[in-house]
Amino acid sequence: MAITIYTNEDIKPGAIAGQRIAIIGYGSQGRAHAQNLKDSGHDVVAGVRHGGTGWKHATADGVPTAEPAEAVKGADIIAILTPDMVQGDVYRDIIEPNAKEGSALLFAHGFSIIYERITPRPDMDVILVAPKGPGDLVRREFQRGRGVPSLFAIEKDVTGKARDRAMGYAKGNGGATGGLLETTFREETETDLFGEQAVLCGGAKELVMQGFNTLVEAGYQPEIAYFECLHELKLIVDLFYEGGISKMHHFISETAKYGAVASGPRVVNEETKARMKTILDEIQDGTFARNWIAENEAGKPQYEAWLKADRESQIEQVGARLRERMAWLNTPKSEAA
Repeated sequence: MAITIYTNEDIKPGAIAGQRIAIIGYGSQGRAHAQNLKDSGHDVVAGVRHGGTGWKHATADGVPTAEPAEAVKGADIIAILTPDMVQGDVYRDIIEPNAKEGSALLFAHGFSIIYERITPRPDMDVILVAPKGPGDLVRREFQRGRGVPSLFAIEKDVTGKARDRAMGYAKGNGGATGGLLETTFREETETDLFGEQAVLCGGAKELVMQGFNTLVEAGYQPEIAYFECLHELKLIVDLFYEGGISKMHHFISETAKYGAVASGPRVVNEETKARMKTILDEIQDGTFARNWIAENEAGKPQYEAWLKADRESQIEQVGARLRERMAWLNTPKSEAA
């Protein structure tokens, strides 16, 4: 059975009318959520340190501000949109001692709940609203009268208002305009982590780098290898994004199409899938979370070493030089629109 996609018409009118929303964390998502919800007519306050970067951005955006603890006091919905690794401290030091009884704790990613970084007070609703796009896109699409599809989930409904709160928040953020899908905290968290690691960020990056290395080691010019293995990837991803695999097949040459169906499964095959399953197992059983938490607590030495190796790789050096000639990459969004 197909999943239900909720729209604005499916959400109770005034679902969160009169409820104060505190946005804790004014980064990419926090900034977009705060502005969208404010523009939708909701009572929004950004919990930011006076004089800090978040305070400066919120003030420029016309979003009311308060010190984080003050923002939490009296709020009906508290959106914790800080990075995963600091959420436990933010909850313990700022939210738990100041949140009023019966308020809702809202997340955009379920990591802190699924891996027990946070144990919310028994009186609090626990909900999730996760736009499927970066904050900049969430804001731009809202301003265009559209919206980015979003997920929502209810982990705990103490007040009987949790579902209305999650769906009302999503509507105010543009998510129901883009299409709102219901999930669970566990499903959102595990699929998100898997997608990032096995396909979108980890898998795609390694596929590009190993393709580049294969050509260079065979004697081909690094600049040509860069164009074939990284630069042109955007053209294919755009086709995937716009119309799925079928649109990609429709717009590439017959030779490219034959090579894709004949050789693609030789690169990414059952052995690859088995390794993906191992990655998923480690996400599901908590191994990944434990490793990442331990790495973070140790000061992230291995993490920094891996990032340094990527930054210093040949493909990055070649790419930086070639991108200097691509004037369109530096075109302001206002001119490119």
